[in-house]
Amino acid sequence: MIFRRTKDKDRQQVVELWQKARTYFQEAGIDQWQDGYPNEESLAEDMARGESYVLADEEGGQVLATAFISFAGEPDYERIYEGSWQSEGPYGVVHRVAVAPEQKGRGLAGRLIEQAEEMCRQRGVFSLRIDTHEDNRSMRRMLVKNGFSYQGIIYLGRGGDRRVAFEKKVTK
Repeated sequence: MIFRRTKDKDRQQVVELWQKARTYFQEAGIDQWQDGYPNEESLAEDMARGESYVLADEEGGQVLATAFISFAGEPDYERIYEGSWQSEGPYGVVHRVAVAPEQKGRGLAGRLIEQAEEMCRQRGVFSLRIDTHEDNRSMRRMLVKNGFSYQGIIYLGRGGDRRVAFEKKVTK
């Protein structure tokens, strides 16, 4: 399994992973990604900025998991309610995490987080932030399992949706 930037040949697989996650959320009664986002347009933007990544099968190139990882800041994180961030310096951001349904339970989301942490270290950044829907219990469990701490509430600028925010201090 390899971690790499998303390539043009991966586009359809990434969009399909997001659609499968969207279906899972809908069936679980979680109001996350139900507005059609993320989509092909957001993927194209992520790829153009070099911020879309995949875990892929080395043999066939099948995309097993995907995430957005950035170091450009996150406007939605400028204000946090009912809590505070652990750090005030530069930070990495992880968004749009999705794992192929048949790959769940193998720790792939945790591997994406490990890669994001390594990217932080390479840049001299020692904080990693992420948010999720309050009802997304599986993501919240994964975050706690991987060393993240709940920090408070943020609101998404594109819709004002409430999200729970987490942060992890990245060790050198």
